[in-house]
Amino acid sequence: MGYSDPTASRDLLGNRSLCFIFICAFGLVTLFQQILYGKNYIKSGQQFSRLKGLEVGNWSGLISFPDDGGMKLARNGRKRYLERSEGSLEFNSTSCKELRQEITDVKVLTMVKTSELFERWRNLQVCKWEQNKEETDNFKMSLSRCCNAPSFLFTTKRNTPSGTKLRYEVDTSGILHISPEIFKMFPDDMPYSKSQFKKCAVIGNGGIIKNSKCGREIDAADFVFRCNIPPISDMYSEDVGSKTDLVTVNPSIITERFQKLEKWRKPFYDVLQNYKNSSVVLPAFYNTRNTDVSFRVKYMLDDFESSRGVFFFHPQYLLNVQRFWAVQGVRAKRLSSGLMLVTAAMELCEEVHLYGFWAFPMNPSGIFITHHYYDNVKPRPGFHAMPYEIFNFMHMHARGIVHVHTGPCR
Repeated sequence: MGYSDPTASRDLLGNRSLCFIFICAFGLVTLFQQILYGKNYIKSGQQFSRLKGLEVGNWSGLISFPDDGGMKLARNGRKRYLERSEGSLEFNSTSCKELRQEITDVKVLTMVKTSELFERWRNLQVCKWEQNKEETDNFKMSLSRCCNAPSFLFTTKRNTPSGTKLRYEVDTSGILHISPEIFKMFPDDMPYSKSQFKKCAVIGNGGIIKNSKCGREIDAADFVFRCNIPPISDMYSEDVGSKTDLVTVNPSIITERFQKLEKWRKPFYDVLQNYKNSSVVLPAFYNTRNTDVSFRVKYMLDDFESSRGVFFFHPQYLLNVQRFWAVQGVRAKRLSSGLMLVTAAMELCEEVHLYGFWAFPMNPSGIFITHHYYDNVKPRPGFHAMPYEIFNFMHMHARGIVHVHTGPCR
């Protein structure tokens, strides 16, 4: 009678037990990764290997190289593009056309999550931006028909004769009689003409421009627009530049920071000196409250014998601009000063570049940023529709109409 080992059938810590323990451990590690990094950790393949000098994830899909050198691969039936150095692909290459299409396919901002929109925007940065002349000309033609900045951006003696009963932009029931005294403050005609400037830079005040080192590039533009007398001292100029040709001043700034110029006026005069000989533009005819304080800016500069140009937005122009962008999905109580300047620049410049325009608390890489490059003070809720403005700029960038800069400059 042979001897029988009682433990033979239990496989104590044998092959089967070790295999079971390994599977359980792998499952726990996988679960921990998903909790820590989110559900996309496994799908997006964070374990990078080198392929032809580029970082390529461990994807299960096939990798192919199209004729233009852009690398793409399939993931869940959708083509994905891997990161290359910024601007390494031509704007009209096959890969870039598809990347641009990924932006323009989003017809409404609410169609995608913000993270998905950021991802599409990041992917597009591998493409050099190039102006699409046909798209740009068509856009400018639409603006010319509705708004006509070369004739109506500012209130002038030509478009608003003495004796005119000027209707306010918002207080439409209010009418301002253009007396000879008011008429004298207007320029004879518009100081700028259609496509007068070759390359323009419109500078927003968003925190996205901080640490961008874009100052030199901005200052190289033929004409620079700025919003609401932002700081451009040495502390900021490396990122935002210092050149200024036209700067807006919101009357609320004069009211809150400079006591409506009813007392001391030199502090405000000194602030304007930072912008050298730039012209100033104010929405004097937005509502009745804005008029007197805007006129005081003109009186103050005349008293100081300044040659600086002071202009007032034409209320009908701003109304037309509001209607134009409402059709594009930007519906707000008030358009931002930045969007007003971008709209004007599209008619006054051949090529328009935007810096410092962003409407989200994180940059495209998901890193938190301040609201402005100089502070983190948020605007009044519900007053502007900034995400929709930026969404339109993204579309315009993808179509080759404006160049939106959201990363560091070279």
